Amino acid sequence: MTEKDSRIPWDQYFMAQALILALRSTCDRAKVGATIVRDRRIIAGGYNGSVSGDEHCIDVGCYVVDGHCVRTIHAEMNAILQCAKFGVATSGAVVYVTHFPCLQCTKMLLQAGITKIYYMKDYRNDPYAEKLLQNLGVEAQQVSLDPKYFAELVGTDI
Repeated sequence: MTEKDSRIPWDQYFMAQALILALRSTCDRAKVGATIVRDRRIIAGGYNGSVSGDEHCIDVGCYVVDGHCVRTIHAEMNAILQCAKFGVATSGAVVYVTHFPCLQCTKMLLQAGITKIYYMKDYRNDPYAEKLLQNLGVEAQQVSLDPKYFAELVGTDI
């Protein structure tokens, strides 16, 4: 591996951050993380979980209505809300999400001015969400993590 190849590419670096955030998820149905980035700097992160101070799914179970856990705030929304709470602009930023965003999160990301969505896993990709992205010229790009960048750190392949 050359010296240049030994450094993790930016897209994998930020996706790894989203993956680490997903480890904090408090919903057992899906552990999702999101990292918002502008100019190669992380401006916010989020994971799916309950409203701060409320009960968590991992403690009391999911509150499912029509097949969805209504207790959970999605990772993308938590990241956008973190920006709102601390007065950080999202216009022109990109997002790295462990799972393809649901329709509501896609609409929210677009409305917040996110210019590109990087995701690791396909997850119930909504056709209308994909159409919105296409219509508005916002690219969704799948990112895979190359185990060679992590094997030395963790002592094994991921």
